[in-house]
Amino acid sequence: MRALVTGGAGFIGSHLVERLLREGVEVVVLDNFSSGRLDNLASVSGSPMLKVIKGDVRDYKAVREALRQVDVVFHLAANPEVRVGDPHEHFEHNIKATFTLLEAMRNEGVKDIVFASSSTVYGEASTLPTPEDYGPLKPISVYGASKLACEALISSYTHTYEFRGVALRYANVVGPRSRRGVVYDFVRKLLANPRRLVVLGDGTQTKSYIWVEDAVEATVTAWRKMGEGFEAYNVGSIDAIPVSRIAEIVIEEGGLKGVEIHYTGGVKGGRGWIGDVKKMHLSIEKLAKLGWRPKYNSEDAVRMAARHYWRLAREGLLEPMPGEG
Repeated sequence: MRALVTGGAGFIGSHLVERLLREGVEVVVLDNFSSGRLDNLASVSGSPMLKVIKGDVRDYKAVREALRQVDVVFHLAANPEVRVGDPHEHFEHNIKATFTLLEAMRNEGVKDIVFASSSTVYGEASTLPTPEDYGPLKPISVYGASKLACEALISSYTHTYEFRGVALRYANVVGPRSRRGVVYDFVRKLLANPRRLVVLGDGTQTKSYIWVEDAVEATVTAWRKMGEGFEAYNVGSIDAIPVSRIAEIVIEEGGLKGVEIHYTGGVKGGRGWIGDVKKMHLSIEKLAKLGWRPKYNSEDAVRMAARHYWRLAREGLLEPMPGEG
């Protein structure tokens, strides 16, 4: 078995690469290293079963070469920034990249793809926990729209070209090697100013968080149980947690006392930013029927992530956030 992992030097991708290698799967990593890092793969860099290629998924020729003798593609390469930015970036690195990959797969005869999608495809779901058959899907960010577009492309290839496809709608994944997200930001803010923590929004934003090892286990389970056609699976924890509680946990894990928590009030009803889904809680029953269950709930995941970042801070490996002093 040989797998191509696009974005394999990134946060989730590098953990997935380690897991696949442990299962005896040969792995080819294709990464342009715009956000991924080679040191994320340090623990497996000497493996004869790993090949790392520096290349962009939008480069058709590079993708064709990476796909040689590959059985399955795990497509994690993407622009990971959810907040408002240049929409061309989401089109280029999410939609165009996925189309280029699918065309290269079609011409190389590779038929199986596991895609890293996002809970943001649901937009502001009125049903919580949200099941996979919820609709209509109305993303409120360009990022979410781009992920939904990628799902649609993959679905079309499963029906038109007899691919098999799985989309994994991840909640907020946290853990070692992640260099973005609310826990990471809070620790860096407190490093800059241990007396005051500024929180975007009104503090009531509530979302599911999942530890990276649980997310990787879900990914492997969905791949192993892949059937014909296209399926989407939610990947989250059994609960959700408000950002106000996340702030408390990060402060607790840092051993800080008397910290003033200041909420900015946010935009559009208390969101942290435009496009921020205020309440997200995914139903995970569909994937649970395949035999997967997360080991940790949202609070566990947040606490372990906070502990990890504070440890990095004590070791001098985490910089304070500029402008927060």
